[in-house]
Amino acid sequence: MTISLVLIVVMAVLVAAGVYLLLERSLTRVVLGFLLIGNGVNLLILIMAGRAGVAPIVQDGVAPQEYSDPLPQALILTAIVITFAVSAFLLALIYRSWRLANADDVADDADDVALREGSMVMPIEEAAPDEGATDFPVDGAPAPALQDGEATR
Repeated sequence: MTISLVLIVVMAVLVAAGVYLLLERSLTRVVLGFLLIGNGVNLLILIMAGRAGVAPIVQDGVAPQEYSDPLPQALILTAIVITFAVSAFLLALIYRSWRLANADDVADDADDVALREGSMVMPIEEAAPDEGATDFPVDGAPAPALQDGEATR
């Protein structure tokens, strides 16, 4: 097996395990799943970057093809920061849930159970716009004509 194939298998295992953990009811497992998916995606970006090269600092006597692309590295650093921020937020939610209910599991409420059993149907929310509050035609009515000297928006 080549190194790239091993990295692809490791990335796939990380993402698969992360998705499995995300589907659990425990908030701690959701955070762990989110972290695994984040690391799997970072590994995917690293794999897609291509072969390693010389550091992208301009030097005399080095051909441009020998430099490595700095964009995937910047994307990975950005993804690490975003994963850290979302993980901190999720950990704060877990802490708050534990302090309030001494539980880490997400429970179904009555509406969730009724929706799952089919005894409740979600109503479709439709709001008709007020004709005086919009410049667009309402219910197929023609658009209002412009007055003399009035410019289009």
